[in-house]
Amino acid sequence: MLRIGQGYDAHRFAAGHQVILGGVEIPFERGLAAHSDGDVLLHAICDALLGAAALGDIGRHFPDSDPVYKGVSSRKLLTGVVELLGRCGFRAVNIDATVIAERPRISAHVEQMCAYIAEDTGLSVDAVNVKGTTTEKMGFTGRGEGIAATAVCLIEIDH
Repeated sequence: MLRIGQGYDAHRFAAGHQVILGGVEIPFERGLAAHSDGDVLLHAICDALLGAAALGDIGRHFPDSDPVYKGVSSRKLLTGVVELLGRCGFRAVNIDATVIAERPRISAHVEQMCAYIAEDTGLSVDAVNVKGTTTEKMGFTGRGEGIAATAVCLIEIDH
């Protein structure tokens, strides 16, 4: 049986933070404010995987009210989601994700992002796709107030 999930996340820019997307630190003059490392890409992927398995969302499993997750790497959250899916009898089949931002540009980092996501989910790199887009200066991402990400994934029962 195959199941599809979709995820979305967004964080605002703030001084004194860093931009981490897909587990890759991207040099930029501001960072993303968050309880964890603020990796909107991995958060969207986590939500897509959890949604496909009907297991709620990232906040249910890794609440920002829990000090254990303060500053945590979102790669740890992703591996935790994958482990949970495995315990429930599911495994990821593929992931397609989009980072929505005017800046920073992500094209130079996409290959490494895909490699980390593949490593953390047990997928081959050719089953992971990450792309970037802008909103042509419209909305909060267009005004440079933050970054958003969407993700769609396919999971299957692990036999």
